[in-house]
Order: sequence, then C-alpha cells, then structure tokens
Amino acid sequence: MSRGIAMRSSILSDRLSMPDTAAAPSAAGDGDLGALPAWDLRDLYPSMDGPELKADLDRMEPASKAFHKAYAGRVAHVDGAELACAVAEYERIDEVLSRVMSYAGLVYAANQTDPVIGKFYQSMQERVNGISTHLVFFTLELNHIGDDDFRARLRESADLARYAPWLNDVRLFRDHQLSDEMERLLHEKNVVGRAAWNRLFDETIASLRFPIGGKDLTCAEALNRLSDRAAPVRREAAEVVGRVLGGNVRLFALITNTLAKDKEIDDKWRNYPRPVSSRNLSNRVEDSVVDALAAAVKESYPDLSHRYYRLKATWFGQEQLDYWDRNAPLPGDADRSIRWEEARDLVLGAYRRFSPELGDLGERFFRNAWIDAPVRPGKAPGAFAHPTVPSAHPYLLVNYQGKTRDVMTLAHELGHGVHQILAGGQGHLLSDTPLTLAETASVFGEMLTFRALLDGETDPKRRRIMLASKVEDMLNTVVRQIAFYDFETRVHAERAEGEVTAERLGDIWMQVQTDSLGPALRFDEGYRHYWAYIPHFIHSPFYVYAYAFGDCLVNSLYAVYQDAEEGFARKYLAMLSAGGTLRHQELLAPFGLNAADPSFWGKGLAVIRGFIDELEKAE
Repeated sequence: MSRGIAMRSSILSDRLSMPDTAAAPSAAGDGDLGALPAWDLRDLYPSMDGPELKADLDRMEPASKAFHKAYAGRVAHVDGAELACAVAEYERIDEVLSRVMSYAGLVYAANQTDPVIGKFYQSMQERVNGISTHLVFFTLELNHIGDDDFRARLRESADLARYAPWLNDVRLFRDHQLSDEMERLLHEKNVVGRAAWNRLFDETIASLRFPIGGKDLTCAEALNRLSDRAAPVRREAAEVVGRVLGGNVRLFALITNTLAKDKEIDDKWRNYPRPVSSRNLSNRVEDSVVDALAAAVKESYPDLSHRYYRLKATWFGQEQLDYWDRNAPLPGDADRSIRWEEARDLVLGAYRRFSPELGDLGERFFRNAWIDAPVRPGKAPGAFAHPTVPSAHPYLLVNYQGKTRDVMTLAHELGHGVHQILAGGQGHLLSDTPLTLAETASVFGEMLTFRALLDGETDPKRRRIMLASKVEDMLNTVVRQIAFYDFETRVHAERAEGEVTAERLGDIWMQVQTDSLGPALRFDEGYRHYWAYIPHFIHSPFYVYAYAFGDCLVNSLYAVYQDAEEGFARKYLAMLSAGGTLRHQELLAPFGLNAADPSFWGKGLAVIRGFIDELEKAE
C-alpha cells in the first residue's frame, strides 16, 4: 500500500545473494577481500536503549492521540487548508515512527539470532503499532470524502494539492476498505499475525547451519558455494542445502500455508478478484500489464533460458547440466576474487561515466558508514537497500564474498540507494516508489557496470565469459522471477482449496523450475525443497514480478540511451527524483516508452535474446 503508518518498518531481502569508512573484520577472510565496511546506525539512533529513541516514542504517543482527538470523525468535513495541515502532521508523526522501525529493522537484520535484539525488534513493533493505531482512522476517513468534494479541496489549497499523488494512492483502495473498527483491529493484531510469522521465518533461516567442507555455514554462505569454481564443492553445497531445508520443510510449509490463508481471507473481505490484485494496485500497475509481462516471458522460455542452458551444457561437454551447475563459472573462467576497494571503484566509475552527479551520490555510501558488507553468523542473507526516512539516508546490506556477481549485487543495491536519496526530496509520504519502478535504478546501475566492464575487455574469450555471466544474471532476474511468480500463483490457487502439503509444494516447485529452465537442466529430490528459503514469498507476496518488470524496462531504457545519449542522464535523474509522484506511464513518456504497449516487453526480452545470439555466433 502507499506510504503511511510506518510503512518502512518491513525490510525485505532484495537479492538472493573509502579509507574513512568504518570497517569490521569479515567472517569470510579480510585478507582476500580487503576491509569490508559495516554500517553505523547512529545516524538513526545512538543505541537500542538510549534516551533519544525513548524520547521519540514518548513524544509520538501523545502526538498521535492528539491527532486522533483533533481529526477523528472530522476529516470528511474540514476544508482544504485544514486538511493540508492534517496531512502534514500525519506525515510528521509517521516519519518519526518509521525512523524507529527502520532502526529496529536494521539492527535486527544485522543479527537475527541474538535474543536480545529479537526482543528489541518485537518490542519496537508492538510499541509503534500501538502508537500508530491512533492514526488508522485518517486514511480511512480520507476515503469517505466524495470525489467531487475531494477535487474541490485540492483546488482550494495548494498545500493540499502537493500531496495529491499520495492522496490518490490512498484512494485507490477505497473499494477494498473495511469498516473503521475492523481496520483498527487488523492493524493492532498484525504484530501477532503476519508479522510474527515473518519473524519466525527470518529467525529460522538465520539460525540454520549447513555443514559444508567441514564448516557450519550460514544460508548465504552455503548458497554462495553453488557458484564455486570446483564442481565437487557445488555438488556438496547443493545436496546439503536441499537436505537442511528438507529437514525443516514442514515448518516452512506451515508458515507458507498460514500466510497464504491469511491473504486469502483478507482478499475475500476486501473483494480483491485475484491473489495478485492487491499487489498490482499497490504498484499502481494494471492487471493486464502484469499479465502481458508474465505471458511474454513464459512464451520466451524456449528461446531464452532453454536455449542458453543447452548452450552452457555444451561448454561443459554435457547434454544436461546438474542444477548445481546452473550458475557455475564457465570453463576457463578464473573467477578471481575481487577486493572490496576494486569493486567500489568499478561500480562508482561506471556510475560516474554515465553521470557525475550519480557517481557523487553513490560515493556517499562508501565515504560514510552506510553499507554493511561482511558475511556474519545471524546476519540476514541476500542483499537490500533500505530507504529509512528522508530526514536520514538509506543503508545497504550485502553479503560480499568477492565474486563478480557480488560486484553486480553491489551495483544493484547502490542503484536503489541513489534512487532513494533522489526521491527523498519529495518528502516522507511522496518519496515511495512502486516496486515496478523501484527496480529501475538498481537494474540500470547493474547495466552501467556491466557495459563498462564489457567495453573495456578486448580478449574474445574473456568477453564471452562476461557476456555469458550477464545473460545468466538477466535470466535469474527475468525468467527465474517469473517462474517464482508462477509458483506463487499456483500455490495461492491451491491453498484456496485447502492446505497444501510440503510434498505438493515440492511438486509445484519442480514443475515451474522444469518449465522455466528447460530440458538441459537435471534436478534431484533435494531440489524439491529450494522454494523454502526465498523470503519474498513470505514477506511480500507477488513482489517477484517487479524484477522482471524492472529488467525488461531497463533493457528498453538502455536502448534509448544508446541511441541518444544527449540529455538522457538529465531525464533519467528527473525520473528517479519523482519518487511516488508520477506513474509508470508518465515517467516513461519522456523516453518514448509505454509499458502498456503489447510490444514493450518483447523489446526488453530481445536484448537478452541478442546476447544469446552473440554467444552462439562465438562458438
């Protein structure tokens, strides 16, 4: 849903997988990777038990009650000027509460197995939830205003009109809103409902250990072994991951079933026609556009993923690849370890060549302690960029292990970070970007970094390896994410008929993986459980199609950039700075692009197809 009531409290792993920067020792060996930075959260609050955090909560408690007393039952009747004042006060309170939950969420992400931190995180959720209960009425009553009256108030007050994009987003949900009392009840129960199941999933994943190579590895470290140079290491890692997940699969199935049923009940009461409908509405994208994207990608499976993995199998001298070789380095790829300082320079150099302003924004993350890079026990797996609040700055979490893909992940998350800084100028309520467009800057940052590396490579063999690696990343972003979307769609459909057993979840998973990856991949029984570690299914249902949306969009966007670089960077930065004030049609119009055009997705997929064509010609 749109920004409001501490919406930034949820931190989701975005990816499954300077000298004055504060650094911390790396669990993966600083000697090889350099000094890996750890973030400093004191820009949010000095400590978990400090007076500053307590003071903010103590201030917001009476402020929220005063807001409720001043406006509850009156929102539909005040004039435009007074309504503008109310929105501004709501924004002020919500930003403070979001700051608290951002801090709590980041502390928790850094160590999800520490019971003291777990208690702190839960306590903050409960305290903030209790305070924000007094604010629930506001967006509900905004939707009681008739359309004609709403438009009249926007005309009355320029201050109110500034918030029109956020107000319009709130009003998108009018037809799906429950009674005020029921909405308040659901809000209060969230901490012991969906949020509690999310926490159970997070802490379970964080506590799992995978015995590989004589060491007990975290989930992030174990999955990283699937792209190791040595085939025996990849195989061992794959089998251990499947075995450990399988040993916990009943718990993961229970979590999945509970949250799917919870969503089904919520959707039924709110009259959403399909499980994905609420996600599409919050992304401000039409069902037909998402359907067209999914259909275009699935129709392209044979010409993209099936064709590429068949080609990769020949490079390995095989007819079929074992699934643990899907992301294996190509024969002849040294896959050298890339030190942190080199990764930083590669990414910032690519950003700066595109736009000095973009490069300067990116450098702030490295110059300050805004990135947490080392792999540590208890740390959240994957990677994310968390915007926190406009009055502070974003933070990035990565699990850096020195591989080329880690560099691309850094480029991806940095793209999110600079986007969040630029959008922050819109203010707390207007800075939030729909997921479909939130992936634009991240994927574009990856493309800039990849193109910089590719353009600088003259050795044909090395260039082919780089191109293949990029194709694999794009297939992971487009094909694999649409397969995830297909998995979710099937699971939610079957859950509506009754509980889905762990065995059946494995069946659905194997079917969508076979369909999407093709006959050149060979799976074993252990792979049946790999659906269980993916946090998006738990935290944010149907999030995953946003990756494919963003990748295809960026492919089309980059083609425009190559054809006419003059003035492109200026329009691109303006698009990122818009935050949540414009929709995808308005944002893409200056570039001559339209996601509602049926041919749009074909253009994006053609870029991947062209890369595969180039690889085939190099044979």
